[in-house]
Amino acid sequence: YYAHPHNQFWRILGLLWHVDLLSQPYPARCAEALQRGLGIWDVYASCHRQGSLDSSICNATVNDFAALAKRCVHLQAIAHNGGESWRHHRHTAALGLPVHKLPSTSPANASWSLERKLSAWREILMQYGLANDPHTRLDETGKTGDPDHYSRLADRFLESVSGRSCRIGSIAAVFLQHL
Repeated sequence: YYAHPHNQFWRILGLLWHVDLLSQPYPARCAEALQRGLGIWDVYASCHRQGSLDSSICNATVNDFAALAKRCVHLQAIAHNGGESWRHHRHTAALGLPVHKLPSTSPANASWSLERKLSAWREILMQYGLANDPHTRLDETGKTGDPDHYSRLADRFLESVSGRSCRIGSIAAVFLQHL
């Protein structure tokens, strides 16, 4: 789960969106991601793991991405957070959407600096309008453009995934969609 204090997932998103996500409770973080058009879903429907290392995962069952894609009609791309998630990219690639591998935000990925991870995440999220150019002027809410845009995205994603959109796990794929 991205609750580990050294996991940089929420910090990176907060930096990209100019929002202090780390001070917000978990449900508010999920709501912010959805409002910005970012849905997060576990690669695994179930698995067993002792501790927090991905290498400890066993008896894993991959989620049904085809069923999710049918419900997410505005899905534009999938980005895998790290190598364990990426191991299953053939399942997400079968959907016919662009699939990206992002560097893991896990503290186990110490070979990548925060700045390097932030740059990689910014590059992909910008392609889909989910992050701003670092030089873009933001309004008082930390967002650009139509203020209702993010709310419409969140509503659509919530409808499409039937309440599973904020089930965050340490092995996650990030779903990028627009109206």
